[in-house]
Amino acid sequence: MRMNWRSLIAGTLAAIGVCTGAMAQDYPNRPVKLIVGYVPGPTGPDYAGRVMAEALTGILGQPVIVENKAGAGGTLATAFVAKSPPDGYTLLVGETGQLEIAPALNKSLPYNPVTDLTPLGMLTDGAGIVIVSNAKTTNIRSLADLIREAKAHPGKLTYGSAGIGSIHHLIMETFKDAVGIDVTHIPYKGGGQAVPGFLGGEVHLLVAAMQTVRPHVQRGNAYLLGSTGQDRISVAPDLPAIGETVKGFNLESQIGILGPAGMPPEVVDKLSKALKTALDNPEVRQKLSAEGTRKIRWTTPAEYGEIIRGNLPKYERAVRLAKITPQ
Repeated sequence: MRMNWRSLIAGTLAAIGVCTGAMAQDYPNRPVKLIVGYVPGPTGPDYAGRVMAEALTGILGQPVIVENKAGAGGTLATAFVAKSPPDGYTLLVGETGQLEIAPALNKSLPYNPVTDLTPLGMLTDGAGIVIVSNAKTTNIRSLADLIREAKAHPGKLTYGSAGIGSIHHLIMETFKDAVGIDVTHIPYKGGGQAVPGFLGGEVHLLVAAMQTVRPHVQRGNAYLLGSTGQDRISVAPDLPAIGETVKGFNLESQIGILGPAGMPPEVVDKLSKALKTALDNPEVRQKLSAEGTRKIRWTTPAEYGEIIRGNLPKYERAVRLAKITPQ
């Protein structure tokens, strides 16, 4: 009897499709891992991951467990998730550094954020804050003052960052180019050194997160100049955004959830809806936005993917402006 190979192949594919569909409908039937590429901490991706893990556990009916895989600016965790089975049981808390800055800094990055990951939805975006040292200068109290002073004395003013290629370094270099000023960059080894250096009068300016600088502003050691987004932040509504001075300027740190490429559409849809349900919860929203500069921003998977693709050229350009040679 001759075997009908076409019928056999068609039947096998149909069986695989049925099994995949059944698995997707049954999802999740065991714990889900939420991978964070940074050490545990009270803010940022780890904090957002833990808030969402607690919320999603109740929504999905299975434990959602945060697992920290810190190293290489979050890229180790991102590569781990990209290479994981696309079954929805290994997800990533992704942020701007891993997804949009790292590709511009690394020639041999072990993943492509567009082709190797499945965006599931954004959670928040947050502006950085430009501050000036009260100990170092008292004649700069606005972005206009900063621009005027920097143009009058090119290269004299200095600003600190968490390091070469950090988001705050790239934000300031983009701002400098947009308004035509020369301010000297002083890189530190992380934000933990940049803030004390700034407070000690080593640099005039700093770009940092609001929760980092707020206590020093309240003590009178620093003065707020502006936020790095397009819109003002709720915690300081009188503080102008750079986007008001520079049309289209909008560089913010975003946090979202992603999985490996090739996830079943039914699982993607279920996780997308679960994220929306979590972010519709007032308690979850309050926790995620407690630091003041982060805005809750749920998106569909497709919208989040478009945001990532749209931000990649922004940071490629910022890296060129900063004269950083990709390694």
